[in-house]
Amino acid sequence: MALVLVAAVGLAVFHFWSVRPQGVRAPETVEAGAAAVAGDPLRAGGADPVPRPVAGAPPSPPPEPAGEIVVDVSGKVHRPGVQRLPAGSRVADALRAAGGVRAGTDVTGLNRARVLMDGEQVAVGLPQAPAALGATGGAAGATGASGPAVPLSLSAATKEQLETLPGVGPVLAQHIIDHRTENGGFRSVDELRQVNGIGDRRFADLQPLVQP
Repeated sequence: MALVLVAAVGLAVFHFWSVRPQGVRAPETVEAGAAAVAGDPLRAGGADPVPRPVAGAPPSPPPEPAGEIVVDVSGKVHRPGVQRLPAGSRVADALRAAGGVRAGTDVTGLNRARVLMDGEQVAVGLPQAPAALGATGGAAGATGASGPAVPLSLSAATKEQLETLPGVGPVLAQHIIDHRTENGGFRSVDELRQVNGIGDRRFADLQPLVQP
């Protein structure tokens, strides 16, 4: 009985000794990870990110001054020559800058509402050579200057090409087309005299610019 009692006491002492509280040291890898988390500004709970300088937006450029165009006004005006006008000016503005059109000048074929382009010429009251057959009437009317030296064919020209001739508007161009349709084309330039609306003065202007 004494031996059994001594053994029981020994087991109890060993049990209490083995379950006593002990200090635990954190592994170094965990401490290193915690330090990395604390120093990472992009992880939750980390230090505040260091503000970085942001390049400022470039200053807005100053407003550009109003544009200017240079045109050459020639022909029957009071002050022919080179004129400087604000961008967006029209033919009428160029005529005013040149002192106006001379009395008695025929400006029927001049589009005074057309917007001018820099470097173009505005011919007033002068015969204008027509554009080539493949060119459009808009392109010929935009320049206001003389075109190619090839005369315009009365039998093949379109209505738009006929309107590029001096003094020929939409109505007169249609009369020319009607005449050639009724007579099977033009056999000579002199047949223009038979077209309604073409008198001696207009025929004299058109004769060197056209062919049958």
